[in-house]
Amino acid sequence: MTNKTVIVATSNATQRIQISELVERILGFQVIGCTGDLMNTYNLVESRVPNAVLISDSLANLEEFEVMRALFSTLDVRWLVLTAPNKAHRSTSSTNVGSDLFSVPGNATATVIEGQLRSLTRSGPCRHPPANQSASAKERTDARLAMQQSKMPICAPKTHKHKVASSKTSRASQSEPIILIGASTGGVDALLKVLSCFPSNCPPTMIVQHTGLGFGASLAGLLNRQCAPSVKLAQEPTPLKRGNVIIGAGNKAHLVLETGSILSATLQHGDQVTGHLPSVDMLFESSVQLAPRISAAILTGMGRDGAKGLLKLRQAGAVTFAQDEASSVVYGMPRAAVEIGAAQSTLPIDQIGPALLKGPKWHSVQHRKVLS
Repeated sequence: MTNKTVIVATSNATQRIQISELVERILGFQVIGCTGDLMNTYNLVESRVPNAVLISDSLANLEEFEVMRALFSTLDVRWLVLTAPNKAHRSTSSTNVGSDLFSVPGNATATVIEGQLRSLTRSGPCRHPPANQSASAKERTDARLAMQQSKMPICAPKTHKHKVASSKTSRASQSEPIILIGASTGGVDALLKVLSCFPSNCPPTMIVQHTGLGFGASLAGLLNRQCAPSVKLAQEPTPLKRGNVIIGAGNKAHLVLETGSILSATLQHGDQVTGHLPSVDMLFESSVQLAPRISAAILTGMGRDGAKGLLKLRQAGAVTFAQDEASSVVYGMPRAAVEIGAAQSTLPIDQIGPALLKGPKWHSVQHRKVLS
């Protein structure tokens, strides 16, 4: 019988030794490597492709982990998060059928950890993107190099899947609707759900997703493979066009809407705003002048980034949404928006994409439903 392979990743050297020794005593399992940081975990997972990774909560809570996990999703690597005593990792759920992410208290007994390991490596394949759209080894290597060189300008990923431009793709007209989205923790899965319903000629869309330096290009590539529109990392002034999604993630500048004679997505250098660079608030506030044309949403995330900007958009005539608590991984940013009255509607994640596409018409439909 072939042993199932495990990597142990925790910055705590003592815990690393204890967990490794515990796993080695489990019949049918073998520890093939130990790491103390996310960079080395990335390298080891890429080269060895284990059945499971036992990773500490401190590493799994880093913004880079979410994108890293998504890049490895097609390899069917399972993740067991070692949390603080009696706490579950914020991204896991006992009802998340088919998930690749589970948690167990770091001080759990050997029997409990063994049971979790056997359970997660015995279950069927976790949910994957289609095989022809998966992250290639080269793309994962590009992400690794970007992490190592995160102090250098980040370049957009090479296109691996040719997308035929829609015949309706054109620069945004004076009346063209515009979609704005802000997300943080849990945002990768949320964005995949939202953008999966966007057609190839969707309204021009701008997104700020909090993530660590070095992962922006990989995230843009992941979303581009999974969604019908063209998704690109923000790098230089780009005219807004139908069918184009511009994402600010891992940049050392704010993504903002430039409202000149030609509407453009551009990067603006500066300090952190609401604790982030790029900041959702900066994106939203830069777009207030065009509020009547805008539908905007705040998705799952920690903190308050985007709430004030969303309120300004609503007050100026935009249609605004917040993800509901039940479908959020972390109900921080959406809660902040709801508490100050910035969101006109709170919706589950699977309803936000269609609502954004309908824009102002969405609230007209809801009003008619109420009257009827």
